[in-house]
Amino acid sequence: MHNQSNYKFLLSDLTNLKGVGSKTVKLLKKKNINNIFDILWKLPKSYTDRSFSSEIKNLKIGENQTVTVVPKKYNFPRVRNLPNRVACIDKTGQLDCVFFNSYEGYIKKILPLGKEITISGKIGRFRDKYQITNPKYVSEDSSLIKQKHNTYSLTEGISEKVYNNIISQIIEKLPILDEWHSKDVLKKFDNISWNDSIKELHKPENIRSFKKNFYQRLAFDEIFSTFLVNSEIRRKIKKNKKKSKVINFKKQNSLIDNLNFTLTKDQLKSLNEINYDLSSSSKMFRLLQGDVGSGKTIISLLSAYNTINSGFQVAVMAPTEILARQHYNLAKKIFPKNLNIRFISGKSNYKEKKDILHDLSIQKVDIVFGTHAIFQKKVSFKKLGLIIIDEQHKFGVGQRKKLSDKGGNDCDILLMTATPIPRTLTMTVFGDMDLSIIREKPSLRKPIVTYSKIESKIDEIIKFIKKEIILGNQIFWVCPLIEESKKIDHSSAIKKFEYLKKIFPNEVSLLHGKTSLEEKDLILNNFLNNKFKILVSTTIIEVGIDFPNANVIIIENANKFGLSQLHQLRGRVGRGSKASTCILMFKSNLSENAKKRINILKKNNDGFVVSEEDMKIRGYGDILGFKQSGIKNFKLADPIHNKDLFVLAEKEMKRIEKSNENIARFKPLIKLYDRADVINDIV
Repeated sequence: MHNQSNYKFLLSDLTNLKGVGSKTVKLLKKKNINNIFDILWKLPKSYTDRSFSSEIKNLKIGENQTVTVVPKKYNFPRVRNLPNRVACIDKTGQLDCVFFNSYEGYIKKILPLGKEITISGKIGRFRDKYQITNPKYVSEDSSLIKQKHNTYSLTEGISEKVYNNIISQIIEKLPILDEWHSKDVLKKFDNISWNDSIKELHKPENIRSFKKNFYQRLAFDEIFSTFLVNSEIRRKIKKNKKKSKVINFKKQNSLIDNLNFTLTKDQLKSLNEINYDLSSSSKMFRLLQGDVGSGKTIISLLSAYNTINSGFQVAVMAPTEILARQHYNLAKKIFPKNLNIRFISGKSNYKEKKDILHDLSIQKVDIVFGTHAIFQKKVSFKKLGLIIIDEQHKFGVGQRKKLSDKGGNDCDILLMTATPIPRTLTMTVFGDMDLSIIREKPSLRKPIVTYSKIESKIDEIIKFIKKEIILGNQIFWVCPLIEESKKIDHSSAIKKFEYLKKIFPNEVSLLHGKTSLEEKDLILNNFLNNKFKILVSTTIIEVGIDFPNANVIIIENANKFGLSQLHQLRGRVGRGSKASTCILMFKSNLSENAKKRINILKKNNDGFVVSEEDMKIRGYGDILGFKQSGIKNFKLADPIHNKDLFVLAEKEMKRIEKSNENIARFKPLIKLYDRADVINDIV
């Protein structure tokens, strides 16, 4: 078989296999198993060694075992819901086969009286008698049974027998693919081929052999396929030649000198990287990643200022109106008065919107702020040179690609995120972009002191809040929603609001899921303007909003949340120059893991360290917002356990890019791992 038709077999429909009908295919599709390749990653969770058959007297309760017996008597009760039983014996004792929801005819067929039958299943004990409920395997031909047999976590409606039949057929027909890796990479995995790796992966005795060469090789394939696609997107974006921007350093430095704070080393380094991209002839596609409160916004605005001074327009987009308005207000404050700065809001009246749109189209507006509404079809720019998007981790690779295309050739793109994520994740999730990182916090920012308090000590917390209010400070009180019990949480926030209102009359306001957007904006603006002192909220208060006067945050049910979420919430305070406090409240009896999480947070204010620890404890799937990032599609690779493979993939990718190597040999890899939707034209 030619290599192309080889991988086509792997991507073909499961109905090409014997004994697989449309009903089975439908059930597998529900589990996102759409072709032969997908089912290869449905790995056995355990196996039954039927090569060893026990006698009844030696059976071990709670274990899967195989035994040869003779059925002696049927007991089919006439009462509904009672199980059917078959009494069986061997020369050492008696055992009952118990069936729930099985017809008498079927039972008589598989367990005929007086015949020697080999059965297998989990051994139980009931009223001093051994029993097997719904035996797994029943056969008169004991030679068929005596083998190792994989146990899969079954898709509802598909029996183990069908699964094993599908897998063994695929393994038998498994094509030999041309090798795509270099000799140096293969050496790291003892030169094992893709074909042999798959065969090893499905051997019963290799369950959970994560460290073995076959497993590592397949995990590497998966990681590397992502790196290939990211590299290809980067190459395509860089291929578009653009009109380079001319940076006016005199104007830039004069703006920096007028700020009432000094930029950190990380901020200056990031600004230099962005300026380099703006002034090059290749399109910028860069992510500015920084911890909460590290000062990303000011760097993005300086980049905008440099772009405007080079004769271009800038669009700044944020996920919420209040955050977009905050950026707009900061720009108004620091930019010279001669710049035309506008804000597009869902609330803007028709005439105002029409005027802004008209002015954008004739380059009368230099910079516009707003939510995603900025990119509606009817919004056209005369000379758009830079798009800045805040909190972009809600965008997948596909959306980012579209965005890059929409801006046109001369438009650079800067994305920002306050979600610090470990390097292995960054390489994968944001691998299509160049990266600037701001780790250090501005010197004015004091670290947030974190305490944990048991719920029953709420009186101590109230006492502390009273003191803070006397000092003129404001407080966030967060009752976060726990998915399973929205109703209870909703009412608990209302209860907390009622409780605090009695102690602090006219000083408390409430935000919850049912608050309308307009009302929410009004409440947040009133809080920003210090009209009340305590904001009780069920919703996660938007990342990035500055409430300089709020310096205390109390988080209830803190033990229910991941470290990254708690760290993001904690970042709502400490935005001014005052010392800030975060109090994590919990109900009694914390689990070991919860204690570990709370202690990490108490010791650490660095979001990158926090997220690394979070990933170790909870796995990467739960880190803020990354459920929808595409990395969840990894079947074998894990950013914690396979850190070395990510580094190897990065090294190999850099080598290929540097030597300008043709990546055509990787086509099957990209096809197989379904990473091609983004770059269809390379495969």
